[in-house]
Amino acid sequence: MDRGVQIRVERAARIFRMGDIEVPALVDADLDIRFGEFITILGPSGSGKSTLLNLIGGMDRPTSGHVWHLEEDLAALSDRELTRYRRAHVGFIFQFYNLIPTLTAYENVQAATELAERPLDPGEALELVGLAERCDHFPAQLSGGEQQRVSIARALAKRPTLLLADEPTGALDLPTARTVLALLQALNRERGLSILLITHNPAIASIADRVVRIVSGRVTESLENESPLAANEVTW
Repeated sequence: MDRGVQIRVERAARIFRMGDIEVPALVDADLDIRFGEFITILGPSGSGKSTLLNLIGGMDRPTSGHVWHLEEDLAALSDRELTRYRRAHVGFIFQFYNLIPTLTAYENVQAATELAERPLDPGEALELVGLAERCDHFPAQLSGGEQQRVSIARALAKRPTLLLADEPTGALDLPTARTVLALLQALNRERGLSILLITHNPAIASIADRVVRIVSGRVTESLENESPLAANEVTW
């Protein structure tokens, strides 16, 4: 594999079976992710975006084809090896934060570090997202944007090499979404973190280095974006 390629998806398919019915969620997908890239996966709801993200993140396995992390084929790993891959290399950000309501921001981040091999200090992770002064607050005491930034801190605390974001601004208003997107851009540009963000919103896709379109389970287009928008220029 090209040394600049971090993840290679190679003719990957994912078929879900419901009794005698087969539902293809992903069909012969090909995609390379290079170190330090910011990529958006753009497509309508139900197009296979989250399925592709789950394969890359080691949350699921392809029915056929391969997903390579460097020279390692994730499809061939044991469950224990996949768990180690997720812990060592992948940070996840979700639309609805998934914070534990009975834990403070600090404790939510700390919980994610307990199984990591070389974690950041939770306080340092919260400082990276601008929430050092809110570390003792519970999720209910935080705005939606602050909760999402805690979830980003939680992902960063594992020191991932790849950040996977599934509609991270879907529950946020435009000003708050811009704040979160600006943070992701800064993490990519200043820390060299590879980011794969899925969205159905073309405006959000415009902030990335590359836009990959997926329709009906098929990757139909991969276009370099020569002039990515700054997050504060995004509107919808």
